[in-house]
Amino acid sequence: MATTVVAEDTGQAKARVGDRVFSGFALAAGIAILVALAGVFIFLAIEGIPGLAKPAEFYGDASNFWGYVAPLLFGTVLAAIIALIVAVPLAWGIALVVSHYAPKRVATPIAYVIDLLAAVPSVVFGLWGISVLAPQLKPVYVWLDENAGWLPFFAGPASGTGRTILTAGLVLAIMIIPIITAISREVFSQTPRLHEEAALALGATRWEMVRMAVFPYARSGMVSAVMLGLGRALGETMAVAMVLSAGGGISFNLISSTNPASIASNIASNYKEGTPGKIQVLIATGLVLFLVTFLVNFAARWIVTRNERKLAR
Repeated sequence: MATTVVAEDTGQAKARVGDRVFSGFALAAGIAILVALAGVFIFLAIEGIPGLAKPAEFYGDASNFWGYVAPLLFGTVLAAIIALIVAVPLAWGIALVVSHYAPKRVATPIAYVIDLLAAVPSVVFGLWGISVLAPQLKPVYVWLDENAGWLPFFAGPASGTGRTILTAGLVLAIMIIPIITAISREVFSQTPRLHEEAALALGATRWEMVRMAVFPYARSGMVSAVMLGLGRALGETMAVAMVLSAGGGISFNLISSTNPASIASNIASNYKEGTPGKIQVLIATGLVLFLVTFLVNFAARWIVTRNERKLAR
């Protein structure tokens, strides 16, 4: 009996040591992320704040920094919104097919293919967008100009190259679909089986079951997936820089060549040849993008927490 008690105490002690080690690693990882985030912010602030008050010649056609960064921020947000409008319904639909509709022998290959898209470098997406997608969209833009030109989004004239903000948004949509799909698929599959069976037993169709049982349970995860996709779209550099033929200015015209550039693509295009003063201006625009991304993620976390509290009630 004494031997058994000693063995149990030894096992518990080992378990407690393992818990402490794991807790220490987890805490160190969390602190490392915060330190890295603070380091990035400090660097952007030190190097970028002087760029806020440079003479007018550093801002191109704008007279001050805010006039310079406003079109870039507008282009960044517009391309990201287009990407979300296209990607979110497709990603949620694919996630539902994989988790609830398709048989396993079909769902598994679909999931693998979607996950593989996340491993494709952004440069490859940019090359595909400029070489394949943009030329194929030129007739579509002409048609939109002729038949839907009364809308400000398709007022034209249609771009002769297809390298528009809409093309960039479509490329971004394809790039963020794997992220949103993977997270949504996981939260959909974690819906309690009893909730689904109860809905079906009450006479609900499969779609009604998804709407009444799956979506409410997975709402916070769905919001998190969309916000992660939005973060990827806001910060994407090379694909947008390669696809977008930026003409400057703020315009809602999605099919013309008068496209606003994004902050990330503008930095990538001008950093190498920039003078020290111009580099400070570019870093200042990076600081703006950092703050916008931080606010977006903060808002997303607030929404997720609010939904979790509602579900807990």
